Amino acid sequence: MGKIIAITNQKGGVGKTTTALNLSASLAIAGEKILVLDSDPQGNLTSGFGIKKEYLKRGLYEVYLGKLKIDEAIIGTCINNLFIIPASMDLFAAEIELLEKSEDRELTLRNLLYPIKSEFRFIFIDCPPSFGLLTLNSLIASESVLVPVQCEYFAMEGLSLLIKLLWRIRGGFNETLDMEGILLTMFNRHIALSRQVADDIRRIFRSKVYDTVIPRNIILAESPSYGKPAVIYAPNAPGTQAYIALAKEVLNDNSLLF
Repeated sequence: MGKIIAITNQKGGVGKTTTALNLSASLAIAGEKILVLDSDPQGNLTSGFGIKKEYLKRGLYEVYLGKLKIDEAIIGTCINNLFIIPASMDLFAAEIELLEKSEDRELTLRNLLYPIKSEFRFIFIDCPPSFGLLTLNSLIASESVLVPVQCEYFAMEGLSLLIKLLWRIRGGFNETLDMEGILLTMFNRHIALSRQVADDIRRIFRSKVYDTVIPRNIILAESPSYGKPAVIYAPNAPGTQAYIALAKEVLNDNSLLF
């Protein structure tokens, strides 16, 4: 039985899409069958796999509107065992059209995903950096949430707001939604503030914080421009090795479920 995990943070620029790209790739290279959904209309995850958004004829937009069955929108990537339901700018329109839907609009994605859930070890949803119907659908469809947090000044404030949001969703829409883990990203051990933020988050959230820390690394920013996850583009880079370590940690945390 697979597990659906939303990767989310309402604050942009925290490494959310970078995490979706490189965690999914690392797990697939380790032999796991993985599906990722690009739920962000900007489509950065789609581009990160080298997929040309302007030529897309099938994706999450068509699935939301019922123009395609969900399995018809799944396409392969540059890595064996790793599949994606891509996004284009058309996905902005899906949010508007969902608003016009009278019943169960928040449950649309959950109803679409559950029939194919067992085909994959993990399904990751890369959420938009905002809270609207696309994000709400993603969180209701998910069993847990992985939260990347940048080791910078406003991290704690943004994380606290997100935790409150998750509790509201648990109370109203998805009572079993769990915290998969908090991932410290863009860490620079030479900067005192970065170390302080990391220490504060670990002190408050304890076991919910991954042991793995993602360092600030140019390779992680550079590889998507070549249409490749870092694990393919530069497998020995520090940032790449951190995501490989994270993949092992995620597998270990979920070992009893499979």
